[in-house]
Amino acid sequence: MSSTQQDVVEVELGGRRVPVPKDGLYDRYRMATDLDEVARDPRVSGVDFFRRMPKTRVDSSIGATLSPNFYYRISTARLTMLARSRAIRARLPVELAPLEIAPGLGLVSVMFFRYDVCDIDFYTEAAVGIAVRPARHGRLGFVDLLAALKNENLDSYVLSLPVSTDIAQVRGHDGYGFPKWVTELDVDIDGDRTAARVANDTGGTDLAFSAPTPAQTRYPSGRRVSTLTSYTTINGAWHSTLSQTNVLAAGTAHFPRGAALQVGEGRLADDLRSLKPIKSVQLDVVTEGQLALHMPVPTSVPDRN
Repeated sequence: MSSTQQDVVEVELGGRRVPVPKDGLYDRYRMATDLDEVARDPRVSGVDFFRRMPKTRVDSSIGATLSPNFYYRISTARLTMLARSRAIRARLPVELAPLEIAPGLGLVSVMFFRYDVCDIDFYTEAAVGIAVRPARHGRLGFVDLLAALKNENLDSYVLSLPVSTDIAQVRGHDGYGFPKWVTELDVDIDGDRTAARVANDTGGTDLAFSAPTPAQTRYPSGRRVSTLTSYTTINGAWHSTLSQTNVLAAGTAHFPRGAALQVGEGRLADDLRSLKPIKSVQLDVVTEGQLALHMPVPTSVPDRN
């Protein structure tokens, strides 16, 4: 987003005034985006995935809005690492339990996202997250574990989630309960290279990552749809947020070679260090995908005290 004044307009969101690109998708459509208009964007492969998913008007902490939020062209990277369950539990609310692949061993991840075409316009995002057991299950089954390891059906708790735009921060923090703040955040993902850098409060490096992009496999739209359920609290009550990714091109590298993770100084770095990761075990990169992000809904989380 350009920083020049004539290129942005201010809109009201949840009682706040936030800048958005003038004549961008949010400025023109306020979440009720014209899919035919999006289909004409050369960056977007198609919109059939969204035509089968009508939006509904819902009340939320940021006022009435349309859900889901549609992301028409995205790319993502997730570096998954092993960590001791003891360190993970120290950072989890007591109601949640780590997803363990072996006794005493859980999974944590660093994630980077680039949203090129979206209902709330272009932005980038990064995260440090913990894989958790589904709150709906008293005991994790093998099928759940296998689906999580294949990134088909993940449940997570996010420790930090910086973004590059104000509207993404307000919606994510006030509307979804995520720990979001705005910072300089660069994410570049293509078929050859995956690179990202998150700045800290002084302009230095909080977290940076680079790696060769794993070989990509293309999928027809709707063939491979993965889900992610994230747990947050809003006004002291537990909520779950569902996101559905329509994977169009993706690849995985196990024990990735050439992956460089720089842990600097900042909120992301502090959160990652607190988890004491042991070893990187998997790199998943989606060079082209689409996303439907639903508004959070109240959920029951078992009391583990």
